[in-house]
Amino acid sequence: MLQRFTARALVVGDRAGTVIPDAVLDVTDGRIGWVGPAAEAPSAEDVEVVELPGVLLPGLVNTHSHAAMVLFRGQGEGLPLDRWLQEVMWSREARLTPEDVEVAMAAASAEMLGNGVTTSVEMYFHPERIAVAVGRTGARAIIATPLLPLPGLPPFDEQLRAAVELAAGAPADGTVEYGIGPHAAYTVPLPVLRDAATAAREHGLLLHLHVAETATEGADLLAAHGLSVPALLAAHDVLGGRVLAAHCVHMDDGDLEIWAEYDVAVAHCPASNAKLASGIAPLRAMLDRGIRVGMGTDGPASNDGLDLFADLRLAASLARLAGRSATALTAAEAVWLATGAAADAIGRPDLGQLEAGRRADLVHVDTRNLVFEPVGDPGDVLAHLVWSGAGRHVRDVWVGGRQVVDDGVSTMVDTEGLRLEVATRAARLASG
Repeated sequence: MLQRFTARALVVGDRAGTVIPDAVLDVTDGRIGWVGPAAEAPSAEDVEVVELPGVLLPGLVNTHSHAAMVLFRGQGEGLPLDRWLQEVMWSREARLTPEDVEVAMAAASAEMLGNGVTTSVEMYFHPERIAVAVGRTGARAIIATPLLPLPGLPPFDEQLRAAVELAAGAPADGTVEYGIGPHAAYTVPLPVLRDAATAAREHGLLLHLHVAETATEGADLLAAHGLSVPALLAAHDVLGGRVLAAHCVHMDDGDLEIWAEYDVAVAHCPASNAKLASGIAPLRAMLDRGIRVGMGTDGPASNDGLDLFADLRLAASLARLAGRSATALTAAEAVWLATGAAADAIGRPDLGQLEAGRRADLVHVDTRNLVFEPVGDPGDVLAHLVWSGAGRHVRDVWVGGRQVVDDGVSTMVDTEGLRLEVATRAARLASG
């Protein structure tokens, strides 16, 4: 049966910021069949009509997350990144069980869906349990199996072999995709990074790692090799293929030119960067060079939210402050960074925009609220979404045409039960 959605306005999710008032979107077999003004909609029979009083926009894409870290939300408050990892996170994460990760990821995934995030890039332990969790909630995920030198983990060659084997078993329906996630150049040896990159290219996998998050993390590498981390990655054949670098805060012009040359995509995480006092990424300079950029929340222990609307507002604010220009990042560009641009950054052209042929990942924002008034022209819709909107305004969400959030409530999982489980497990991990 054809599903026909009607909405007060429809946000396409392209860079131009196209908004279609009084819009219609048709869905067949989980894909978008037609989009346009209601006056031009094709006639159809056997139609299920879904009338939405607000704005319809693409499912948001979170390009960098460790969502299962809801178990550690708010912990290590006030510490910079290096101390936060070494004194708080890694010792507690060493006690994680596979069941902990699945429960936490299910809770976090439901939270993200409730905020309009239908796809996330996850880098965390027990990736197979993360896949089970997003299957429970009805979301999508690209899961980058982490490579880390932590006690209790196998040697790097075994970690990499397991990551490749796991990726070979991914479903073909676009719901779960696996990648390879070496943590960073300051924690993973350069030869291992090279091997991971080679494997990712051979198998068409996403290679996801942290780069230039803090001002000092590359100091030892610079002293030893005389090169910045981006230059080192290029010199050691780590770049090329589907590479997604998180943060990229401390990048000079030369580093950005390397990113542009190798078509490295960036996961921009302004809230995490601000909370940990890591700095402000050169977002405008990236976009002006044609570097692919998508929005990311980072983990909920360093953000602490999973609400991309909040990150959009912060991204626009910081870009304007850094550039001392009210046009440094427009509302249209901000929305695009969480939709079409984010899908492009992760190499998923089937997601991120409401156009024929893409997957029907849809978000309904209820605009029957004063924060969404007045609307004098279609562009005002984007301005209100960025400067007034929040995840709490999301009412309904569909993934591949299947409704996973109905009037603000998950149709797939018991969110209250998951909350209680997270609380119990988090208390155990904190007490050890």
